Amino acid sequence: MPAPTLAPRKKTRKIKVGSVYVGGDAPVSVQSMTTTKTTDINATLQQIAELTAAGCDIVRVACPTQDDAEALPIIAKKSQIPVIADIHFQPKYVFAAIEAGCAAVRVNPGNIKRFDDQVKEIAAAAKDHGTSIRIGVNAGSLDKRIMDKYGKATPEALVESAVWEASLFEEHGFHDFKISVKHNDPVVMVEAYRQLSERGDWPLHLGVTEAGPAFQGTIKSATAFGALLSQGIGDTIRVSLSAPPVEEVKVGIQILQSLNLRPRKLEIVSCPSCGRAQVDVYELAEKVTAGLEGMEVPLRVAVMGCVVNGPGEAREADLGVASGNGKGQIFVKGEVIKTVPESQIVETLIEEAMRIAETMEPEEGASPQVMAAQ
Repeated sequence: MPAPTLAPRKKTRKIKVGSVYVGGDAPVSVQSMTTTKTTDINATLQQIAELTAAGCDIVRVACPTQDDAEALPIIAKKSQIPVIADIHFQPKYVFAAIEAGCAAVRVNPGNIKRFDDQVKEIAAAAKDHGTSIRIGVNAGSLDKRIMDKYGKATPEALVESAVWEASLFEEHGFHDFKISVKHNDPVVMVEAYRQLSERGDWPLHLGVTEAGPAFQGTIKSATAFGALLSQGIGDTIRVSLSAPPVEEVKVGIQILQSLNLRPRKLEIVSCPSCGRAQVDVYELAEKVTAGLEGMEVPLRVAVMGCVVNGPGEAREADLGVASGNGKGQIFVKGEVIKTVPESQIVETLIEEAMRIAETMEPEEGASPQVMAAQ
C-alpha cells in the first residue's frame, strides 16, 4: 500500500528531461547545480558523479561564456544524469546548449536580450533535438515592463511574466517546458506558485532563490516546499544553499521523504536531549548515523536517551535503544533482545541494523541518504 500523503499531486503536463520524466504521474525529482567552472570538464563531471551518488536526478551547469558552451557536448554525453544548461544574457548559448545535446535548457527571459523575438527559433531548435525548456522567472531579474507595472517582484508580477512567456512557446506549438517563479521570500514564492498552478497545467520547478547558508536555506526551502507539496503543487525541486551541492540534494530528498513523496530509506529518530537524558544523545545519534551511512533499506532506528519516551519510541521502530543508568536496552521489532553497557550501544545498534538489513529489500526509487530526524 502506498504511503499516505497530505494531498494528491496536481495533474500537470508530463515532459521529459533526458531520461527523467517531470510532471504528470512522475515522482517529484531532485535537482542541484554544479559549482565548478563548466570549462573544467573533469572537475564538473566529478561533481556530477558525487551528486548522482547522493541521489540527484537532474543537474544544472552554468554556461556564461563561449568556452563553457564548448564544454557542454562532452559533459552532456558523459554525465550519468540529465544535464540542464543554465543560460542568462546571451541567447546564442541557448542554441549552443541545444546543439550540444543537453537534456534541457534553463532560460531567464528577464535578462536575455530580445528573448521574446527569438522564442520561435528556440522552440523549433528544441523540438528538433528533443530538448525541453525551463522558463525560469526570477524576482531579481524581471523584465523592466513588469517591474514598471508592479513596482516590485510581487506574486502577481512573477506569474504574469511566466504566463506570458509560456504563451509565446505555446503559440509556436512548443509544450515541452516547465516553469519556475523563484523569490527569496518563502511567502511571496508560495503565493506565486499557488497562483501559477491555478492558471495552467504546466509542470512546476520549485525553488527559493538565494535561500542562504545551509541552516537558513534549509529552513526556508523546507517551509516553502512543504507548503506547496502538501497541496499537491510541485513536480521537481532544487534546494538553493550556500553550501556544497551534495548538501542541497540531501535536504531535497529529506523533504520529499518527510512528506512520503519519495520512499524512505534509513531514518534515525533521536530525541532532542533534555535534563532527563542519562547519555550523550547527540554523540550516540551521530555515531549511529555515520556507521549506517549509505544503507539502502527502509529501516527506522530510534536512539533515545531516557526512560520517559525511550522505551515507547524504541518499540515503535524497527530497531532502537532506550538508554539510562550506564546501559541501553536494545529493541528489535518492539521486543527487548539484550541489554548492553553504554560503551557498546553504538556497535550493537550497527550490528543489529546490518543483520536486519540483510533480510530486507531496498524500496524502489529509494534514495541513498541517511536521515537524522530530531
